[in-house]
Amino acid sequence: MELKLQVLLLWLTCLMVTIQSSSPSPSPLPWPEQFHALVFMNLTNENEIHLTDLWYDWPRGRNVNIHHKQLGEVLYAVEWNNGTSFYYTLGAGGTCRVTQYEVGIPRPDFLAEGSVYLGTQVTDGFLCHVWEKADFIWYYQDVLTSRLVRWDFAAGITNHVMTFEVGAVLPDSVTQAPAYCFNQISDI
Repeated sequence: MELKLQVLLLWLTCLMVTIQSSSPSPSPLPWPEQFHALVFMNLTNENEIHLTDLWYDWPRGRNVNIHHKQLGEVLYAVEWNNGTSFYYTLGAGGTCRVTQYEVGIPRPDFLAEGSVYLGTQVTDGFLCHVWEKADFIWYYQDVLTSRLVRWDFAAGITNHVMTFEVGAVLPDSVTQAPAYCFNQISDI
């Protein structure tokens, strides 16, 4: 019975979207300025899967991804708004790579300009609005709740959002790169 109800609700949602299709294309909602998402990441080109804690913090100018690799190490990817990124592991054999990019972390409204609305698609059991930007990212937002459901990168990376906590902030102590990151020649 519950499955029939879910199918009926999905069908009704599709019908509503079809009826509304004559209206202008929707715009993706900006990200909250601070949030924590638990993301299942499938890196198909590298044959890896990660469970990633994503901590986005626009006011502090940082984006932190803590990648729990399947049966492997934990990789910290701390990206700063000035374009500097630290990729490191902790422990006795800890490693670090420092890289400088031309741009910093994405603005909360990074999809507002230049994204193309592709319509709706069911993904992960949700009817989603889908946008594409720069032949690089595909972004899926739930039609009913406007929650982020998934995003994909052209490099074969698929991100499935498992939880999403608006306003959650990672403590500053977790974002400090270890000392050995500063005792090396970087890619900067």
